Amino acid sequence: MTASDAPTTVLKLGGSVITDKDRPEALDGPALDRAADAVADALSAGEVSDLVLVHGGGSFGHYHASEHGVSKTEGSGEARAAVEIHGAMKTLDDFVLARLHDRDVPAVPVHPFSAAYRDEAAALSLMTEQVETMLGEGFVPVLHGDVVAHAGEGVTILSGDEAVTAVATGIDADRVGFCSTVPGVLDDDEAVIPEIESYDEVAPFLGESDATDVTGGMAGKVRTLLDLGAPATIFGPDALREFLAGEDPGTRIDGR
Repeated sequence: MTASDAPTTVLKLGGSVITDKDRPEALDGPALDRAADAVADALSAGEVSDLVLVHGGGSFGHYHASEHGVSKTEGSGEARAAVEIHGAMKTLDDFVLARLHDRDVPAVPVHPFSAAYRDEAAALSLMTEQVETMLGEGFVPVLHGDVVAHAGEGVTILSGDEAVTAVATGIDADRVGFCSTVPGVLDDDEAVIPEIESYDEVAPFLGESDATDVTGGMAGKVRTLLDLGAPATIFGPDALREFLAGEDPGTRIDGR
C-alpha cells in the first residue's frame, strides 16, 4: 500500500490505556511508549498516512473534572475550574506529543477548548478546517478530551469520544478506531461481541467505568459510535498494530 492509497484514519487512545485512572495525574509510560511505537511504525510502513489521533483524559482530566463537579451535562462558571481541567489535559497532551516526537511522528496539538463550543441546546460545534489543513501539510493532529464553552452553563466536558465523532465526521474519515483497555465490548461471559448495530442489543452488558469517569465509560463509547454514521472499531492495546494495518479487531460498531 502506498501513502496515497492509505485511508484517512481517526484513532482514539483511551485515557485508561495511557494513564492509571485510579491515581490522579498518573501516566502509564510503558503503555504510551507501546502505542507511540505502533503509530510510528504504521506511518513509516505507509499503512496510514492521513492520521488524526485523539486521546482521553484518564487520571488527568477526569480527576479534575470530578473535583469541580463538571461533566458533559453539569457545567461550571468558574474560570479556575476551566483552567485546572484544561491545564491537566494539556499536561497529558504534552506527554503524548513528546513520545510521538521521540519517534519522529510529526504530531501537532489541537486543543478543543479553543476550537469547540456547545450552544444552548448542548449541540457541539468543533472546527475541523484546521485539522484538514494540518493533514494536507503532512502533520498528525492530536486532539483530546477537554472543557469547552457552553452557552448558559459556563464550561462543560467534551469527551475524547465526542471529539472523535466530530472530527471523523468533519474530515470524512475512512476508518475510526478506539483503543480501549479491553479487547472489545464484552458480554456476560467476557467474550468479545463481534458486531453491534443497536444499543438495545447490548445494553444489559454495558456497565459504568470502575474508576472516576465523567464521560460515560463503555456505555458512552457505544452510544457515541452508534451515532457516528460510519463503521468504527473498539479493540484492546494488543490489537493496535492490527488496526493500523487495516484490520478490524475487537468489536465492530455500525449504527447505520
